[in-house]
Amino acid sequence: QVQLVESGGGLVQAGGSLRLSCAASGRTFSTYAMGWFRQAPGKEREVVAAISWSGGSTYYSDSVKGRFTISRDNAKNTVYLQMNSLNPEDAAVYYCAASYSFRAATKGSQGYHCWGQGTQVTVSA
Repeated sequence: QVQLVESGGGLVQAGGSLRLSCAASGRTFSTYAMGWFRQAPGKEREVVAAISWSGGSTYYSDSVKGRFTISRDNAKNTVYLQMNSLNPEDAAVYYCAASYSFRAATKGSQGYHCWGQGTQVTVSA
C-alpha cells in the first residue's frame, strides 16, 4: 500500500498559479496511475487530471483542460499538478489518489484505492 501526502495549496488571486505536489511512500508508486481530484463545499468529488504509471498518457477534465498540467517523477515518488489561470471556481480541497490502471483512473473516484488527506486551494476574485 502507498501513502500519499499533498502539499502546495494556499491562497492565490484569480489569474494566478499554484503547483501542487503529492509525495508517495512505498516502492510501488511507479506502478500506479495517479490522479488529482477536487471537492468544493456542497459538490461531489471530481477527477480533474490523471496520469499513467509511465507518464506517457494523461487525462484532463474539460473544466481544467489547457490550464492544468499533471506530471510525475517516479524517481522522486511524486506527482504534480501545475495549475494556471486559476479562477474562483477552482477553489476546493485537492486530493491525489492512486489507481491500479490508467483506464480506471479516468472513470472517477471508484477507480482509485488509495487517497491523500487533501490540500486546500483558495482563489480570490
